[in-house]
Amino acid sequence: MARRDEPQGNDADLRERILDATRDLLADRAFDALSVAEIIAAARVSRASFYFYFAGKPAVLAELVRRAVGAGHEAAEPWTQAKAGPHETLRSGIDAGAELWLANAAVLRAIVENWASDPQLRELWLTQMKTFTDATISRIEADRQADPAVAARLDGVDVRALAATLTWTGERLYYLAACGVPPFDDRKTLVDTLTQLWLSAIYR
Repeated sequence: MARRDEPQGNDADLRERILDATRDLLADRAFDALSVAEIIAAARVSRASFYFYFAGKPAVLAELVRRAVGAGHEAAEPWTQAKAGPHETLRSGIDAGAELWLANAAVLRAIVENWASDPQLRELWLTQMKTFTDATISRIEADRQADPAVAARLDGVDVRALAATLTWTGERLYYLAACGVPPFDDRKTLVDTLTQLWLSAIYR
């Protein structure tokens, strides 16, 4: 078992080097085939330094995922916080989400492809996805209170199930786009499809 010793030297960027190295390696390697030794070599850090900052390889991926999810929430804020009308903010947020997934494709492919088989990653991804579902529920409930048309449309609808469906459908289509799978490899098609889906489910 590796010792969680203090990292050697005064390099304040050791943790970031580990994260950056892992992100770069995932561009060419599957997560389950990637070893801690490879990360250590690519980051140019000692084994003690690696285990000082991270309990293991899943913990590195978890931090990269949390950062990507945080950026995802920022992208969705115009809609989730009702900063403008739903038609404009939904499309803008979905397009920003597409850009985010493409920019973090290796990391997000890794979590999608491995969360079901690793208990730590499973808990992480389900928790992170729930944050998007909860934000969606809050906005839908606010719209139901403010707009009688939305309230009538969603009368009798299980809002939590609807929000979860929209959230997980987005995850799947963004993932397919990140893998270059047609037709979702075309960004306009991806954004148009998701925007239509969300608008139709909630507002029309």
